Amino acid sequence: MTEFFIGVDVGTGSARAGVFDAVGTLIATAKRDIDSFRDDRGRVEQSSGQVWSSVTRAVQEAVTASAVDPAEIKGIGFDATCSLVVMGPDGGLPVGDADAPERDIIVWMDHRATEQAGRINAGNHDVLKYVGGRISPEMETPKLLWLKENRPEVYAKAAQFFDLTDFLTWKATGRLDRSSCTLTCKWTYLAHEDRFDPEYFRAIGLGDLADDGFARIGTRVVHPGTSIGAGLTEAAAQRVGLLPGTAVAAGLIDAHAGGIGTVAAQGGVGTADACLGYVFGTSSCTMTTTHEPAFVPGVWGPYYSAMVPGMWLNEGGQSAAGAAIAHLVTLHPATAEARVLARAAGKGLVSWLADRALELGGDAAGAVRLADPLHIVPEFLGNRAPFADPDARAVIVGQGIEQGVDSLVSLYVAGICGLGYGLRQILEAQDANGAPTRTISVSGGAGAHPLTRAILADATGREIEITECTEPVLLGSAMLGAVAAGSYPDLPNAMATMSRVATRCMPSGGATAMRHAARYDAFVSLQRLARETRAAMASLPE
Repeated sequence: MTEFFIGVDVGTGSARAGVFDAVGTLIATAKRDIDSFRDDRGRVEQSSGQVWSSVTRAVQEAVTASAVDPAEIKGIGFDATCSLVVMGPDGGLPVGDADAPERDIIVWMDHRATEQAGRINAGNHDVLKYVGGRISPEMETPKLLWLKENRPEVYAKAAQFFDLTDFLTWKATGRLDRSSCTLTCKWTYLAHEDRFDPEYFRAIGLGDLADDGFARIGTRVVHPGTSIGAGLTEAAAQRVGLLPGTAVAAGLIDAHAGGIGTVAAQGGVGTADACLGYVFGTSSCTMTTTHEPAFVPGVWGPYYSAMVPGMWLNEGGQSAAGAAIAHLVTLHPATAEARVLARAAGKGLVSWLADRALELGGDAAGAVRLADPLHIVPEFLGNRAPFADPDARAVIVGQGIEQGVDSLVSLYVAGICGLGYGLRQILEAQDANGAPTRTISVSGGAGAHPLTRAILADATGREIEITECTEPVLLGSAMLGAVAAGSYPDLPNAMATMSRVATRCMPSGGATAMRHAARYDAFVSLQRLARETRAAMASLPE
């Protein structure tokens, strides 16, 4: 009997499901949107009920589209954003407005806990060594502290606090097992010691969690790909259209699934520790695997068994990547006109801008010359790495009063360059601190265009790999399902068999390298000036 596996990816805006065969061939996909509530105070919330509904419908539709017999689907794996789900005894609890009880998720990009993160960092706790030296407001303990201080009745009533991935496996199996990926990367779990640090929780004001033996955040911690319980429950199986008992794997954070799906692909550099996984979506994440722990200031980790079991992981990236570009282009007066042109061409706006840049420039090097007057530090939502500065903001230098579509194209190119230089900073920090890599494997929709790949290669001076599968994040989660089903003995075997390199993009060198080096120097100077200006303004009397 042929075996198939399902990967489920819950991103910021949608839930997607893919059906794969045993060698990683994508058979069919389906997608369902997820709504978000946002305000100008940095709050972003979602509904776990809607998330689960979107997941189940996406799985059903993918299975139907694949024409695969559900009896042949042996395993399912989940990945999701690192968002906080708050569950009471009878269902979700409101994390913000009491009049919106369905909003029971604090989304990963929500920065309401910036002040709590600052207080935690001031304590210089030992566990912070394993998050790059500074905890981020995107992580869960600052968010839990915010909830306890600002919604004490909700905090007290909560029966379970889940990372979104673990919520999904709970809904699928009824079991409270947590992934070592989620807890280690976002909850300060010390996977190399198989424990939380109770003194940390007591010191920051969450001692009640320690006193309860961490029952509300996870007492059964398992590696990604571990088969959970007896698989799909009757109720969950009915919702997704699969058989009860189908193996369910302990999951991953979405970026880590992209790493699993790319960094050890056939035809690549061969080993996970030689290739940096760069997941370029709404945010960007860099995933670097090492055999020994590497402590890189400002880069999250080192995390043990957070992606590849038995190996260490450093995670960088930026809180806004595709989202930064999407916001940047809305600032230009020609955006509405460009949207009309893109729609007429049957393309999305960003894809059309990239195509137009290549048309105007002749090639990627020429496209970058279009942006010569423009320099952008696209830190609209802070700097995740290597400065761990959530208060950083974007810098745009050289913009004139041009209002035509082609000046919007130049602005777009400058923004992509800025993201490339942010990636280069992370690479340089890791190279200097024991986590070097030779190549970059790019996944995620924002990195799909040839122009983007070429700019990333030239901005970083590294070879770019693109894997064969057009949905590497879904593939990574399907690999989890394959391991949980016993079809592969472990993740490294699944990674080496189910993923393949399709194309490479080499850095150009020569005059193009010189241009990017000059732009990178400008990027670093502008970034430094922005920090100095912010500090100067903060020092002024009230």
